[in-house]
Amino acid sequence: MFAVVVRFTRPATVIVIITVITAIGAHRDARAQAGLHKESAASAQPNEGPHGFDFEFGKWRVHHRVKRDGHWADFEGTCTDRGLVDGSANVEEHTFFRKAGTSYGIAVRAYDAKTGQWAIWWIDARDPHGALDPPVKGRFTDGVGTFYADSVVDGKTVRTRFLWSHITPKSARWEQALSSDLGKTWDTNWVMEFSRVE
Repeated sequence: MFAVVVRFTRPATVIVIITVITAIGAHRDARAQAGLHKESAASAQPNEGPHGFDFEFGKWRVHHRVKRDGHWADFEGTCTDRGLVDGSANVEEHTFFRKAGTSYGIAVRAYDAKTGQWAIWWIDARDPHGALDPPVKGRFTDGVGTFYADSVVDGKTVRTRFLWSHITPKSARWEQALSSDLGKTWDTNWVMEFSRVE
């Protein structure tokens, strides 16, 4: 903090001083805005605790790539995510615009402070009363979320992996992969690219 005492003798001098002060103020505002931008970017990174999914709160456009029978299909969708309870749970609602028609899905997530892990359940609106698969469980480490579940399909154990990565204030990536050899090899079969709407 400093003060400058100036004796103004000409109107032109006053105009110059006011212009300089305005420029300094604008520079400070720009620096403050840059700091806020850095803060918001940092807050978009998931933490390793009960607010790991806060980065996803809001509305998104989603580009989907899904593999069926060895062939990839692309379609668009939307997603809305909001927190529940004290933020240690949330619900993610999807609308899928497939060639076969529009469908819906819901992911429900809850954080367990005792284990430090999230659990994620999926409900497909095409079969809303179908049996729920075992939840994938995991956590965020260094900005990447990794979640696993084992289920039995046709008498064989199949491991499912969800990955959340490339997380910024305006984008994120989710991938699903399956393994029939307990995680030695993985076959990615669904990728979502998120772009924030609001």
